[in-house]
Amino acid sequence: MIPFFAVVKRELASVIRDRTIVISILIQLFIASFSSALLLGMLSLYDSDTIMNFGGAGIKIGVVNSSDNTLASLMEERGLTVVQYPTLSEAQAAFFSNQVSAVVDTPTNENGITQIKLYLPELDAISSLIRMVIQEPLKQYENYLRSQKGIEVRYTDLKGKPSTSFEFVYSVLIPMLMFFPAFVSGSMAVDSLTEEVENKTLQTLLSTPLSINGMVGAKTLASVILSFVQCAAWLALLQMNGIAIQNTGWILLLAVIIAGITSTAAMLGAVMLQDRERSQFIYSLLLLAGAGISTLLNTSPITALSRLAIGDAYTNGWNVALFAVFFVALYFLLTKMSRRLIA
Repeated sequence: MIPFFAVVKRELASVIRDRTIVISILIQLFIASFSSALLLGMLSLYDSDTIMNFGGAGIKIGVVNSSDNTLASLMEERGLTVVQYPTLSEAQAAFFSNQVSAVVDTPTNENGITQIKLYLPELDAISSLIRMVIQEPLKQYENYLRSQKGIEVRYTDLKGKPSTSFEFVYSVLIPMLMFFPAFVSGSMAVDSLTEEVENKTLQTLLSTPLSINGMVGAKTLASVILSFVQCAAWLALLQMNGIAIQNTGWILLLAVIIAGITSTAAMLGAVMLQDRERSQFIYSLLLLAGAGISTLLNTSPITALSRLAIGDAYTNGWNVALFAVFFVALYFLLTKMSRRLIA
């Protein structure tokens, strides 16, 4: 076991000499350390008030006449151009002929309940812009309808962060910081193995009491250890920034397993190609393909990690075990393919 851990120690020490890996770690450190400032900066891009100052006045909204003109007045106060129509069919005709950008209808059913129906164009960019500039008048109108029925809601007394902030933190920021070390680990594994082959030092390394699988395992373990240390540090820094994270143990385990999967997959490519440039290229393609395919699955690691972070009652260790099984199967394949290095 001494040669095994000697290889692990040597691989970890080599990280300090690799400027690319050091720079990537420093970038992650910056993001985790200033996550609150980063969050504020990102959310400012979605500030409806800022968008209104630049483009709100040019947006025409068709409003179907209701019992009063409260909604139209609220929109006009926000700088929107409002065109009123007596019926929904006339408003829709104007919408389809591009005379107005959107249509708002507020019909009241037989039970006295008012509905708000918003008709938007199919183009996502325009629809997103309209939703952002119109959301405040609709909220004010919603409060007006509540007050008419004697319902008072003091929003200033409600605790918590806006939904946009919540989505960004748990769907983007935390998964990015937890999985980016895994991507770096895979790249590190490729460089580590291909350097042994290209520098003709593989046979010298294997002359010690260390098998080929032991050597590959030591290099994979070094990559996973590096990823674990980074993820633990990022979680601590995020919590210091006031971000509440549940199930930190499962999150760390999932991050380590994903690092193991990426490192093992990278090792497989390096074993088969035994060339640094081609191995890194194939690893990058596989990484992009895997990330893209995982977003289409309900059991993707990003989804599992986000749900663990928010404390979802239906996400637990069994979701992590699914990826652990895949990691074990992939590593078993690596042990069978590693013989190609000495063939």
